[in-house]
Amino acid sequence: MEWKKKMTVMAAMLAGAGVMAGCGDEAAGGGEEEVYTLQAGHSLPVDHPYHIAFQEMADDIEERTDGRVIIEVFANSEIGAERELIEGLTLGTVDLAVSSTAPITSFVPELEVLDVPFLFESRDAAVEVLNGEIGDDLAAQMEEQGIILLSWGENGYRHVTNSVHPIESPEDLEGLKIRTQENEIHLAAFEALGAQPTPMAWTEALTALQQGVVDAQENPAIVADQFNLYEANQKFMTLTGHVYSVAAYLLSQQTYEELPEDLREIVVEEGMEAGERQRELIIEMEAESLKNLKEQGMEIIEEVDIAPFQEAVQPVYDQIEHVELLNRIKEAQQ
Repeated sequence: MEWKKKMTVMAAMLAGAGVMAGCGDEAAGGGEEEVYTLQAGHSLPVDHPYHIAFQEMADDIEERTDGRVIIEVFANSEIGAERELIEGLTLGTVDLAVSSTAPITSFVPELEVLDVPFLFESRDAAVEVLNGEIGDDLAAQMEEQGIILLSWGENGYRHVTNSVHPIESPEDLEGLKIRTQENEIHLAAFEALGAQPTPMAWTEALTALQQGVVDAQENPAIVADQFNLYEANQKFMTLTGHVYSVAAYLLSQQTYEELPEDLREIVVEEGMEAGERQRELIIEMEAESLKNLKEQGMEIIEEVDIAPFQEAVQPVYDQIEHVELLNRIKEAQQ
């Protein structure tokens, strides 16, 4: 109840801010019969929780606004990969998006801290931190860049898959060519583990895996399943859980200001529910994905001693620029 009460207060604050920003704007002042068609994008398939929660949000908004707000949800990077979607939000050329936080660091560098390996002690701890004061501070920084955080979601825990051999210790990563996100923290982490990280967009990664340009990749089990990575030479998956992959449901500030006050309040309120729905779906679907990967012949290394991996990536903590935020997150879990 406390969380929902807090979300209601945030919605009211955002609505008030938008009224001030939209003073004199014809769109904000009337046009009750006008239909607003918004485009929402993400990089994953239509059966991924990103999309399912977004579509539920779109349906609820259409119902609550009596069809005055229509949201078209585009999957599989159809209107842009994550980095392009985030840039589009800042420019107002994309209305809504759900994305992992890594591409947002180009506009809010502090978000890089969320990709530090083994940062969160548990999923519950991560959710508590993100829905608390720390998450609010990060949301405020996004808003300064023209991006409104609607809610925090997730893409699950990231694990390593590869085509060479089972990975049971950091030594098994030595020399392995692994695709990573275009993220300095991820690069530093896998360099510390002895691998050869190769950053690239996910749309390029699938071809690289199929052609053997890279040996490995790291993603949640649901991604490995939905993209059929067992058909892209990925024979082994090790449940390292090295990063809790934070995601965010986002709204362009420009789009927000162009909506009449009553409509923007509904969009924000429904957006605040999307992240929680999506997290619940991830938890349900992850187990099914692991089962399916096994059935497709992928060897899953489940019993992993995480301690050596944690020790190997410790130098990454010393490279973090935003140490104050890192320490706040660590202290918040004590």
